Amino acid sequence: MEPAPPLSDSERARGRRLAIAGNAVGVPFSVAFTEQLPTLALVSLGASEALIGLQGGLARGVFVLQLPALRLVSWFSKRALLLTGHCIALAATLPMLGFGALQELEPPRALALAFASLFLTAIGVSLCELVWFPLLRGYMEPARIGRFFGAIRTSWHLMLIAFFAGAQLWLGAHPAGFGALFAVAWLLGLARLPLIAGLPERSERSSQRIRARDALALVRREPRLRRYLLGTSAYAGVRASVLPFTLVMLRRELGFADATVVLTTISLYLGGLVSLYLWGALIDRLGAYVVFRGAALGTAALYVGLAFLAAAGAATLPFAIAFFFAQAVLAAGFGVADTRVLFELTPPESPAPTIVLSSVAVGVVCGLAPLVAGIVLQALLARATDPLAVYRGFFLVAAALQAISFLPLRVFKRGE
Repeated sequence: MEPAPPLSDSERARGRRLAIAGNAVGVPFSVAFTEQLPTLALVSLGASEALIGLQGGLARGVFVLQLPALRLVSWFSKRALLLTGHCIALAATLPMLGFGALQELEPPRALALAFASLFLTAIGVSLCELVWFPLLRGYMEPARIGRFFGAIRTSWHLMLIAFFAGAQLWLGAHPAGFGALFAVAWLLGLARLPLIAGLPERSERSSQRIRARDALALVRREPRLRRYLLGTSAYAGVRASVLPFTLVMLRRELGFADATVVLTTISLYLGGLVSLYLWGALIDRLGAYVVFRGAALGTAALYVGLAFLAAAGAATLPFAIAFFFAQAVLAAGFGVADTRVLFELTPPESPAPTIVLSSVAVGVVCGLAPLVAGIVLQALLARATDPLAVYRGFFLVAAALQAISFLPLRVFKRGE
């Protein structure tokens, strides 16, 4: 069966506009139910470090389900799968809107219900991600990939900053009042539905099934893809382990209020906002490897600084804000470089196998790494007389691993 023809110029332009608008409301929805807010919500319910680690890797860990789900792309339109996944996520998040009622339950029951909601939400988000980047692949102009992703990520960073600025004010007046914040995020998710319903697509439906084994075979055939997966998974896995436990340390060991922790989160998205478009232009001009190397080494240096955060005294909060800001700047650059290389490795007529393989590889690492970190931290903290010393060692180990994560990506130096 012949591949579907490329989209027209007008369809690609419409797709880019709708993608930017859809992500502007859709990303705050998914972030609110998969990242910082659920971590803080679980801490308020008394969750252990192991459970927090499991939640920290949940959103990416369930990406492993995308491999068996690949055949769905052969049978259904990517737009239909995107809508289905988003509706699953909207339905699954409903219990979190009643967070006040969860707080009145016994902790084990409250944690079980909250985690079940977050788990089902992660499955819905995973189905969306199965087809999101393959959809975007059909809208690309090769010479402007970096700029496009700089623009799309800038738009949703603006929305996240607005959302978390409101969250910081709300939690300052209503400690542990997460239910209202989840409700606002849910409404943003609802607003995404009509936007993604109009997305054009280059079909990958075929009488020949797209199978998981075909995607896995790409790893054996493509050495550059293997190096890409190894380097990007290593960087993302270390980062996924550090961020949730930075929040836990700030909240439990340094005594930050929820509103103060959210203030540091705002700086996380502000760092992405001010740098994303510039990173896109820089990567289009200089190539990805320079950014891979600089982001890995720079992030490692930040983790070394984080290890001594507790010793900052009165400067602890400004230092935490500066850490999240700088870390976000570097992660934004790595992310745009990552996307550019992935799209260069992806055939435009059938992008789903390569993109899904990448999502699954990174997702498995990002799912397991925080869980392992949480189990180890829980065991060490149970015996420690100085909990901050445990966190200090954890961050130094993370710094060492992050510093070498770019090495497999040397194959993407320009001219090689």
